[in-house]
Amino acid sequence: MSFDLPYLIDQFPALVQGLLVTLQATAIAFVFSLIIGILGGACRVFRIPILNQAVITYVELIRNTPILGQLFMIFYGLPAVGFKLGLFESGVATLILWAGAYQVENVRAGLLTVAKGYHEAAFSLGLSRPLYFFLIAIPIAIRAALPSILNTSISMLKNSSYLQVIGVAELTFVAVDRVSSDFHTIEMFSAICVIYLVLVFSFSFLFSRLERRLNKPYTA
Repeated sequence: MSFDLPYLIDQFPALVQGLLVTLQATAIAFVFSLIIGILGGACRVFRIPILNQAVITYVELIRNTPILGQLFMIFYGLPAVGFKLGLFESGVATLILWAGAYQVENVRAGLLTVAKGYHEAAFSLGLSRPLYFFLIAIPIAIRAALPSILNTSISMLKNSSYLQVIGVAELTFVAVDRVSSDFHTIEMFSAICVIYLVLVFSFSFLFSRLERRLNKPYTA
């Protein structure tokens, strides 16, 4: 069986459309999962009553159950209690909740690296706890946790392929749909593998550049 390059070229616009959906879902999930990570990490480090235990329960629940089960629970389970989301919204919500649990631990680990001297200096200057947290602790924590945040983001990008099982027309859905109708298996799956590799290496490159830039003031 020969590799049908002309067929792949004809399918390029459809792959681009799927790629755009994948990138959109990943970008939205990255932003909101990081917000969850920052707020949840703060609850863990500062041991805020009730919220701390709620965050621990959330993290353990998400990290110890398969993401596919979480996706089905949101897409099929929520309508059973009268709360229905669309295809794309269900997929993005799943990615946010999944990545958010890991980002909580990433940010928490970063916050634990912040030296106590920063805390003491901030309060001696009259900064409130919220100002200390957002202006001092979080920037330092994010810089320290950046490699872990990158790993979670890359995993989230790859996990976006699960969205095809509920019908979200992302990259993998396009490939599976074309294979089921045209039977060009090698061409379509080779194409999406290459696209995912390019995306992962691009993200890794951008994050490494960002990490070097953030660490530049601290290197000789």
